[in-house]
Order: sequence, then C-alpha cells, then structure tokens
Amino acid sequence: MNHKKLSVNHLLGIKYLNISDVNLIFETADFFKELINRPIKKVPTLRDITIANLFFENSTRTKLSFELAQKRLSADIINFSASQSSIKKGETLIDTVKNILAMKVDMIVIRHPNPGTANFLSKNIDSCVINAGDGTHEHPTQALLDAYSLKEKFSNLENRNILIVGDIMHSRVALSNIFLLKMLGANVKLCAPRSLIPHHIESLGVSFESDFKKAIKWCDAVNMLRVQNERMNQNYFPSIHEYKNLYGLNLSLLKSINRNIVILHPGPINRGVEITSDVADSEHSIILDQVQNGVAVRMAIIYLLASKIIVPK
Repeated sequence: MNHKKLSVNHLLGIKYLNISDVNLIFETADFFKELINRPIKKVPTLRDITIANLFFENSTRTKLSFELAQKRLSADIINFSASQSSIKKGETLIDTVKNILAMKVDMIVIRHPNPGTANFLSKNIDSCVINAGDGTHEHPTQALLDAYSLKEKFSNLENRNILIVGDIMHSRVALSNIFLLKMLGANVKLCAPRSLIPHHIESLGVSFESDFKKAIKWCDAVNMLRVQNERMNQNYFPSIHEYKNLYGLNLSLLKSINRNIVILHPGPINRGVEITSDVADSEHSIILDQVQNGVAVRMAIIYLLASKIIVPK
C-alpha cells in the first residue's frame, strides 16, 4: 500500500476533499476490499487506535459498516448511545465528547440530526472527526462508497449520466453525491416532485427533470432515494400512492428502456414505494455491492486518517 496522505485531518464533507484525496481513498479501498474477501479478514494495523462511535440518530447500515471496518483494522471501539447518555440530563454535546476524549480516544465517528455538527466538533476538540451524516447536510462516506461502486461498473465516471431520484430536499446522500459525482466528471440530473427539490440546486451544476420516464431514458445509472417521512413537517406530495406511480422504479419501466442501467440505493429501502422488490433484487442492482464496498471504503478512510495521528515508534 502506498504512503500518500490525505490533504485533510478530518472527513467532514465531500466539499473539503480534492480529486487526489478521492483517488487515494479509492486505491486504498481496493486493497482493503481484496483483504476482506480473504479467509482471514483482519489486520493489526490500528491496534493502538481507539475510536468512539457517537450516533445521535438511528442507524443500522452505517453504524454496522463503521464498526466492522474498525474491527477489521483491529481498533478499540467505544459505542455511544445518545438515548442512554447524560445528554438526556442536559449535558452539552461538547462536554459529552470531551469526557469521552478524556478516556484517550483518538478518533470520533459522529452522526447527528443537526447540520454542521461534525464541523463544529472538529473546531472545538483535539481529535480526528469523521462525519457519518449530519442532518440534511452531508453523508460523505455514503457518497464515496456509491462512487466507488459505480467506478467498479464503469471504470471511469467522466461524462457518465447519473440520475438521482427521490427526496432531494431532505437527503444528505444527494448533496454529497452531487459534490463527488461532479468532481469525478459525471453529468448529474435530479428527478423528483418540484416540492422535493431545494431552491437554487441548479447552481451546483446539476439539471432537473420532473418526468421520471423521460429522465431514466437519459441515464447510465440511477440512485433511488427513499422519501424521508421522519424529516417532513408538512406534505410535499398528495399521497404515497401517487408518488409511487410517478417516481417508483418497477420492472416494466426498467424493461421499457431497452438498455441496461445500473441501479443504486443507499438504504433503507421502502420496497414497493421508490423501488419494487423485483428491481431491487435484479441483476441491474448493485445495492449489495454498495454494502460490501461500504466496509472497504470506510476502512480506507479510517486507515488514512489514523495514519496522520499515529506517532511512529
């Protein structure tokens, strides 16, 4: 493995990375993907590093993926549950984190409902911070694993047409994907009800198409996002039934395209709403590849950031 270093000391968002950082993460992920497909999947690389996973929002895939990545690298792990913490008693986030750091923790992986939390922490504590999703802002590791999975299919994303469909308004996945896909030279189009498209989104260099049937004929790959009901405080469309009819991906629509496209989904899937089971489980889908690649990509990120804080003996 090469000894290049990232230009950043934290992973706060895709917008803080450059193309060399992304290529280094992907090269390192190639190494770790090969490693985790061996009979012995664990390396002693980070046995002197302690990582705290601070999840202030529910998570299954991201939390498990980070934990597995950390264990594959032999790091020591602390798992923090906000629902059982002193934050419920009125303790501030900074005080909670500083108490954890007093136990000599080297790295923090944080998911939080408030945008900018990871950035705020990085400026106020002396530890490496990885953003595992901050509100509706960014989800950088998801974008990296999505792009890595697409590169496996296409080898190069230059001028590839990538469609993102669904709840763009409330999606941190969409924003991180837009930043990264544009950096890698892809053409990005968004498709959703106009009510779920943020104002001025075109300023990020993406186009918009409200007609799903038209948009899907344009793309090489489509990333199907779920409707995030838990983030909505009003109705953005008449009904789930109507949303499914207009923006749901089913097998008959897929067959009508007359060419192969790649299908992604960040999970969790609402089967029968944004995507039907026969599509999610089809040969066009790389959803399970995304899950496997998520461990390798997160191993790469943790390894590369940890290499900046490990003092050589």
